[in-house]
Amino acid sequence: MSSSAKAEAVLALHRFGMGPRPGSIAAVGTDPRGALIAELDRPLVLNAAAGLPSSAKAYRTVADANARRTARAKQAQQQAKKQQIAAAPVMSEDQAQTQGQAQGQGEKDAAEMAAKQAADAIPDPGRPIYLQEAKLRTEAALAADIGFAERLVWFWSNHFCVSANRIQSMSGAYEREAVRANALGRFVDLLLAVEGHPAMLVYLDNLGSMGANSTAGINRSSGLNENFAREIMELHTLGVRTGYTQDDVISFANVMTGWTLVPPGDNPEHGGEFTFNPRLHEPGGQTVLGKRYEQEDVEQGRAVLRDLAAHPATATHITTKLARHFVGDEPPPVLVEKMAKTFRDTEGDLKQVSITMVSSDDAWRGPPSKLKRPSEWGVGMVRATGITKVDPVRFTGGQELLGEALWRPSAPKGYPDDEASWIDGVGRRLDVANNFAERLAGMADPQAIIEDVFGSEIAPEVKQAVGRAESRQQALALLFMSADFQRR
Repeated sequence: MSSSAKAEAVLALHRFGMGPRPGSIAAVGTDPRGALIAELDRPLVLNAAAGLPSSAKAYRTVADANARRTARAKQAQQQAKKQQIAAAPVMSEDQAQTQGQAQGQGEKDAAEMAAKQAADAIPDPGRPIYLQEAKLRTEAALAADIGFAERLVWFWSNHFCVSANRIQSMSGAYEREAVRANALGRFVDLLLAVEGHPAMLVYLDNLGSMGANSTAGINRSSGLNENFAREIMELHTLGVRTGYTQDDVISFANVMTGWTLVPPGDNPEHGGEFTFNPRLHEPGGQTVLGKRYEQEDVEQGRAVLRDLAAHPATATHITTKLARHFVGDEPPPVLVEKMAKTFRDTEGDLKQVSITMVSSDDAWRGPPSKLKRPSEWGVGMVRATGITKVDPVRFTGGQELLGEALWRPSAPKGYPDDEASWIDGVGRRLDVANNFAERLAGMADPQAIIEDVFGSEIAPEVKQAVGRAESRQQALALLFMSADFQRR
């Protein structure tokens, strides 16, 4: 393979994949565009996912544990009070009055301590589920020949983000069930899947949203929550300043009332699953973006979502974000328009949009200059060593240290995709690189990574610095911190 072919293969692995790993240059071959497209024909399934619970099952598991914790705490508190009463000495009225206040506070503290200890004896199952999901997701990225399809899953998961801070038990299953299953299909199907997923309904506060004239709204005097509708329009579909008004948001929020989940306490078999509750739904038709929707059930919301998916502004918003993520902070307008045209012409076929992107010369021009997000850099670093198994506690801890905690963005817009948002954290990457290099120094050879993994397509100054390093650990850290690892 010629040097130019190797250089294009390495660029393909960095810009569109998860970074070079042993054998990946050969997997790309002399036709990197064809190799990227071919990867999209493979099923986006996680073979080991069969051992993981569904999102609803995970939700029920945590709810059941929490219920047991509450019950144990109450039992312990009641038992402590009984023991205190039984052990209380007989005192005169004056003695009781003098000691009563201090003794009462001590008894209260003791009862609360007993309740806490009893509750803590039942572990929280949400954390282990989260770590199992994180391990499976990370190892899929490490094992991929190229990683283009995995990068698309990561992109869409961030675009339609939820937060494990709100719904830890469901965060990984949400990505598998709603995002991964639709990442190479039609945008409308992806949109319907994510917006109807219980994790999204929890995250964007739609569970208790009810119309003012709904049965529940009248009986409970509760109100409408606009978060869900606003974020769908502003972040998930149309984008900001694309013509919708506050009235549209309110009408759309009314449309989405009733989209909720089955309470796990009421239904031990189906708790945590999506359901449409007509008692919460605002009756009557609604007008959104000038169109009237007269449906009276869940189909009213689905109809609006279908129209939002087909809106021209959605095509532009989505393809701009895709091009920005893969190609550059300021993607070529001609590339965005090509991708947007494919989006419109194919009714949102995301596989065809991705093919249009990697087939365009505009996506390949220019040297690797876009700063990788911490998660991409971390996975790329591990891939280069040939490691395919990870400790999820260590790996998720590293991502958190670098400011991109897995499935924990600080806002519904997800993690940012521009250099300005990440450049100040590059110094912290050195700590992670040094730590990783220290653990791998006895197994990973930096010269072998340069020659065999990267096909010697590394900047001369990096080769020189690695060659002059005082130790293998230092050489690995220098390599991991180089622009060849950090930019795509």
